[in-house]
Amino acid sequence: MNVDAGKPLGAARRFLIGAGLLARGLGILLRRPKLLALGLIPALIAGVLYATALFFLIDFLPQLSDAVTWFADDWGETWGDLVQVLAGAGLLGVAVVIGVLSFTAVTLLIGDPFYERISELVEDQFGGVPDGVEAGFWPSLARSLVDSLRLIGLSILVGIPLFLLGFLPLVGQTVIPVLGGAVGGWLLAVELTGVPFQRRGRRLRHRRAILKQNKALALGFGVAVFCCFLIPLGAILLMPAAIAGATLLSREVLGHPTSAVAPSRGLAGHQPGR
Repeated sequence: MNVDAGKPLGAARRFLIGAGLLARGLGILLRRPKLLALGLIPALIAGVLYATALFFLIDFLPQLSDAVTWFADDWGETWGDLVQVLAGAGLLGVAVVIGVLSFTAVTLLIGDPFYERISELVEDQFGGVPDGVEAGFWPSLARSLVDSLRLIGLSILVGIPLFLLGFLPLVGQTVIPVLGGAVGGWLLAVELTGVPFQRRGRRLRHRRAILKQNKALALGFGVAVFCCFLIPLGAILLMPAAIAGATLLSREVLGHPTSAVAPSRGLAGHQPGR
C-alpha cells in the first residue's frame, strides 16, 4: 500500500483504508481454501438459527406492528395504516441491526477454535505477536462470552432510540439508517477484534480506547463488514474474511502494522492493567 506512514492521513482516506482491510482478509483466506471452508461451518450453523428466527419475525410482524402502534388506533384508517407500516419497517430495521451484531457474537462463540486459528495464521504471516499472552481455552471463552453479552446489550440500548427516531418524517428514512450503519459498524469493529486483542492480554475496555484513537480506520472496516453482512448470505460467506480483516486492523492500531498506515499516537503502546 503506497501510503507514507510519516505523513498524516485524512479521516476519509483512513476510512477507505479500513474498509479495504476486509478485502485484504478475504484475499488471504482465498489462498487457503481449506481454512476458509472451516471458518464457514460455524457461520452456517448460526445462519440457519437466525434464518429461522427471521422467518418467524416476518410472520408475526403485522401483529407486532399493531401492538406498538396502539396510540394510532383512533387516527383513521389512512394514518393508522401508515403509522403501522412505519412501525413494521422500524421493527424490522432494529431487528436486522441487532441480528447482525448478535449473529457475530454467536458465530464467534460457536467457532472460537476455527477463528482463533484464522487470526493466528494472519498474525504469523506478518511476524507473529511479540507481546502475546497465553490464555487457556475456557478462560478465553468465558471472557468472549461476557464481552459479547455486553456488546449485544449495548446494541439493544442503541437500537431502541433508533427505532423511535425512525418515526420522524424524512429523517427517519434517510439519516437514521446511515446512523444505524455507523453505530453497527463501530460495534462490529469492537466485537471482531476481540480475538487478536485477547491474544495480547487486552480486554474490552482496551479495545474501545485504542479503536477510538483510530476511529476512522475502525469505522471504515466496521461499516464495510456491516454493509456486507446485510447482503443475503453475506454474514455467512464473509465471516472468516471479517476475522482475518479484524486481525489486520488490530495489528495496525496496536503498532504491528501490515501496511504503511501508522496508528494514531497515544494508546497503541498502552499496556493492559493487571
